[in-house]
Amino acid sequence: MLAYTSDLFVLPLPEGHRFPMPKYRLLRERVAAELATAVELAEAPAATEGELALAHEPVYVSAVLEGLLSPAAQREIGFPWSARMAERARRSVGATIAAARTALAQGVSANLAGGTHHASAEKGSGYCVFNDVAVAARLMQAEWHRKHRALLRVLVIDLDVHQGNGTAAIFAEDPTVFTFSMHGERNFPFRKAASDLDVELPDGCRDESYLGALDQAMQAIWRHHEGRQPGLAFYLAGADPHENDRLGRLKLSAPGLAERDRRVLTALRERGIPVALSMAGGYGRDIHETVAIQAHTLALAAESWRAWQAMEQSPA
Repeated sequence: MLAYTSDLFVLPLPEGHRFPMPKYRLLRERVAAELATAVELAEAPAATEGELALAHEPVYVSAVLEGLLSPAAQREIGFPWSARMAERARRSVGATIAAARTALAQGVSANLAGGTHHASAEKGSGYCVFNDVAVAARLMQAEWHRKHRALLRVLVIDLDVHQGNGTAAIFAEDPTVFTFSMHGERNFPFRKAASDLDVELPDGCRDESYLGALDQAMQAIWRHHEGRQPGLAFYLAGADPHENDRLGRLKLSAPGLAERDRRVLTALRERGIPVALSMAGGYGRDIHETVAIQAHTLALAAESWRAWQAMEQSPA
């Protein structure tokens, strides 16, 4: 399975900043050490200014790329502006674009970062500069239409512990993209945008309740799409519902998160829906615990990729 990285473009942060920037490098190193036979790593290209403008206001894109963000805008994002901040944001989007293209060709692919779902059309927020999934979804639809003269329906499955408000807002009036977010009811953002399907969970939610809610939501998604199946899915596989996450407030175990990933990947594969994964959030008290959860997500994705290849090669 091909997976795309962008951690060589490190965002410099002030001393004591609570965003766990090293997790991306640690995840790449762990994948290279433990999953080398299953996952092929490739450096992400940078998204172009025109690609970013598919989901963002051009004036906002220019402000980020040219260093014109106001102090208030930088505070809302949570990162100070620098040329390296802008380049990292472009690379993170580029990785999801590359993963989406690869998924359409091979069934499954991943971005070792991404999932920046709080960024809306006109601004960034919550450690999210550009919305990688929104940009990639719009670009894949354009490329698909140009190649096949047909509509590509997109499904966003957002299982980060925080609601995907930016993604929901961008696609609010777009019936070709179905947005699903399952998240902590009392967690950030405190003013949520309406997804096509939102499932809000109470603080302290554990494996059994979480997985039951996920099953019900997925059944509702398949009922909604009966007769008009999505041609591409984006899966935001956040590690932050874990019980030891600093910002999560839910109580899922590592095996519970693995079962979540397995159910999502299996459901998509059984329906022949290609999927591009993003790692999304993870703020564990022990950064290595977060990295281990995300590495296991990638291992399960690689298993799903192998099953896709077997299906492609089997006689009709």
